[in-house]
Amino acid sequence: MRKPIIAGNWKMHKTAGEGVILVQELNALTNAVNDVEIVVCPPFTALTAIAAAIAGTNIGLGAQNMHWEEKGAFTGEIAPGMLKDIGCTHVIIGHSERRQYFAETDQTVNNKLKAALKAGLKPIMCVGEALVDREANATERVVGAQVKGGLEGLSAQQVAGLVIAYEPIWAIGTGRTASAEDANAVCAFIRRTVAEMFGQASAESIRIQYGGSVKPDNVAELMAKPDIDGALVGGASLEAESFSKLVKFK
Repeated sequence: MRKPIIAGNWKMHKTAGEGVILVQELNALTNAVNDVEIVVCPPFTALTAIAAAIAGTNIGLGAQNMHWEEKGAFTGEIAPGMLKDIGCTHVIIGHSERRQYFAETDQTVNNKLKAALKAGLKPIMCVGEALVDREANATERVVGAQVKGGLEGLSAQQVAGLVIAYEPIWAIGTGRTASAEDANAVCAFIRRTVAEMFGQASAESIRIQYGGSVKPDNVAELMAKPDIDGALVGGASLEAESFSKLVKFK
């Protein structure tokens, strides 16, 4: 039985002080939830303050990105060990905005995935197609290539503990959401791809999230699908009330 994981990607929102208020409000609304894994992913500048604010709660802490090297002359970058040191348990890798605006590739995603696992972080690896790909019936080709490139060289045991977030680029922040059936079909395809690469046991263990304009009014339908194990949430994670409704989707 895969435990659902609901993660909030705050992107470039919230100062440290604003973030502390948000997680305090969120904790008050979700502190009784024990059957869903809850993760918040603030900007780097808020991570230390949020780590202190959620200590002893059921809320996990994730970063939105990291470098694959342990240290070095990489101005502006953050090492995996630095995230681990301040209390991060998770890290988002390969978000479409990183791929689109900051030249992330399947190779850099793979490098970061391996580095995160080595540091003891739980990666949330993002994959997803653009609207032009979907309209060309190329979703499986594009998403399959991202999955295979990102997971290359990992062991079946490592893959079993991962989270993959399927986020169709055309649905992120647009208000458009893939239908629950379409989202589940792609998540099922991702699971089949993992099975082909690493075996059925890893495919059954890996958790696959859907992301793309997930809101309180559509989360239950999405989460009812057999191959959707959670959500990677953008805008709806910036308010405690709306995010708590996603966490308590049942």
